[in-house]
Amino acid sequence: MDKIYMNQLAFYGYHGVFQEEQKLGQRFIVDLVLHLDLTEAGATDELDATINYGDVYNRVKTIVEGQSSKLIESVAETIASELLTQYDRLQECTVKVIKPDPPIPGHYQSVAIEITRSR
Repeated sequence: MDKIYMNQLAFYGYHGVFQEEQKLGQRFIVDLVLHLDLTEAGATDELDATINYGDVYNRVKTIVEGQSSKLIESVAETIASELLTQYDRLQECTVKVIKPDPPIPGHYQSVAIEITRSR
């Protein structure tokens, strides 16, 4: 299966278990892998034969910057569900939600979860 990669989509959202996270917000990074057949797109050079990356970005932005969730697992699930519902060509998607600055004491680069969902 062919893949479209969308890496390091950056947003500001209000997700987290702690009240401060839902009030103050923080950065979130999203990586996507979209699995679909790109044969027609490659042969025809037509946007209708693939998935519009700008549209995907805007849908993910609406989710991440929209209604708050306690868990980034829930955010990822919502993203995957939205993409599979909206794009008939999409067969499978992998969604990684990265929380660069969670309120956890210690030294680390980030915390992330990754899910894969398919039709």
